[in-house]
Amino acid sequence: MTQATAPTRATGVEMTHRQILEALSGLLLGMFVAILSSTVVSNALPRIITELRGGQSAYTWVVTSTLLATTATTPIWGKLADLTSKKILVQLSLVIFVLGSVLAGLSQSTEQLIACRVLQGVGAGGLTALAQVIMATMIAPRERGRYSGYLGAVLALGTIGGPLIGGVIVDTSWLGWRWCFYVGVPFAIAALVVLQKTLHLPVVKRQVKIDWWGATLITAAVSLLLIWVTLAGDKYDWLSWQSAVMVTGAVVLGTLAVRVENRASEPMIPPRLFRNRTITLAVVASIAVGVGMFGASVFLGQYFQISRGESPTMSGLMTMPMILGLLVSSVVVGRIITRTGRWKRYLVAGSALLTAGFALMGTIRYDTPYWHLSIYMALIGLGLGMTMQNLVLAVQNTVAAHELGAASSVVAFFRSLGGAVGVSVLGAVLGHRVKDYIADGLTALGIPASGSGSGGVLPDVHTLPGPIRIVVESAYGHGAGDIFLAAAPFGLIALIAVIFIKEIPLRQHTGDAVTDTVTQESAVAAGAGAAVVRTGTDR
Repeated sequence: MTQATAPTRATGVEMTHRQILEALSGLLLGMFVAILSSTVVSNALPRIITELRGGQSAYTWVVTSTLLATTATTPIWGKLADLTSKKILVQLSLVIFVLGSVLAGLSQSTEQLIACRVLQGVGAGGLTALAQVIMATMIAPRERGRYSGYLGAVLALGTIGGPLIGGVIVDTSWLGWRWCFYVGVPFAIAALVVLQKTLHLPVVKRQVKIDWWGATLITAAVSLLLIWVTLAGDKYDWLSWQSAVMVTGAVVLGTLAVRVENRASEPMIPPRLFRNRTITLAVVASIAVGVGMFGASVFLGQYFQISRGESPTMSGLMTMPMILGLLVSSVVVGRIITRTGRWKRYLVAGSALLTAGFALMGTIRYDTPYWHLSIYMALIGLGLGMTMQNLVLAVQNTVAAHELGAASSVVAFFRSLGGAVGVSVLGAVLGHRVKDYIADGLTALGIPASGSGSGGVLPDVHTLPGPIRIVVESAYGHGAGDIFLAAAPFGLIALIAVIFIKEIPLRQHTGDAVTDTVTQESAVAAGAGAAVVRTGTDR
């Protein structure tokens, strides 16, 4: 340990390829656990909610509660990464996740399950934010594309493969749905052990100033917004006094958060980051990517099970074209970016593919040939693989090393926010469209449509009479097409945003940019040198 009288920059460390892969293995396990926790229950939820005697609102909140907690805590974890040991933080997030998973598997009611899913989301938020930050600390931007491909591949397996794993667990009689929560625990424990042995990063210890007021206001604003989006159109109308109160409250809390962040010495989400055009445009694109990443995985499973009558396991297998597309594009494009240092063309191409994939998925019906679906899903997977990690890479390449945590978490925060809002909004659209389509179909059969729709529990199409089954399958198939068509404009927004991002060739070192040196010298001149800094290394 040494002491200094001026701030020391949190730069990266020189590591061999083998050392990076060893440390990365623990991070990848942690990321797999985080993504798996959000997606593994997708195909298992009908069985879970039925056994715990929950209603439609509980079905929604089991998914939304985790996304909400992940979204709200991501910037907090990112900021803490700029202030203290990243290794301790990522291990803490794993411990929180394991605790939440075990308790969720022991739940005896939907209320207990939702509370435990919130705890899981807090841990997952830390894993999501810290994996990006630690990678940026270890690996130079020019080399980061190579390793980001591995991270993208893990995200592919967790995001799209989670429903498949959940389906297999539910369909296996001697396991049961509780193992959907236990399945991630061994991976989390393995990640803890691997990280302890392989991750050794420099630590810059200084006086920690956590912006608790900012964190509280940001969390409250985001939570209120997501609660409104989730309940609007179900518990009350979109245009109602309840909506007006909640939207106004979210706007007021958001305005107060901006005011507090502008005045805080250590803001959770530094407003100055948004003066950087690359960060601002990357945030806009990340929201759209979040809609695609979470919306596709959640609603595809429902489409295959209800519209096509597939089992949970088979519905997971049928999403393989998307998994393979994301896997291939993440790994291949990551290596090309490392070799060339150019990244913008792949963001543009990926956004275009994402838009095209959503637009084509907007044409699906319950009887659409599977080979058509395979092409459409592959396009979405390729688009996600080209954009998801490279948006973070573009942002990390433009900020100083001491702000990597805040900048990386901002992108992850808005991607998760886009996913949470997207799932809620698209789910509400699906519910309304399905209700209308079922009513129309029953009327055509001469059956009164009063009381029909999707407001109760999800239908088991295998138990329905032939003509009614066709009506229900057609309604859910047409509704699924409608929500993917509604998602297509988000892909177009991402495409426009990345077109206007200015490409800066990737730096070949992990230290601060030249501009950061000027910033730090100014800070020292302003009196920041009074802080006592202790430097060391994670053990």
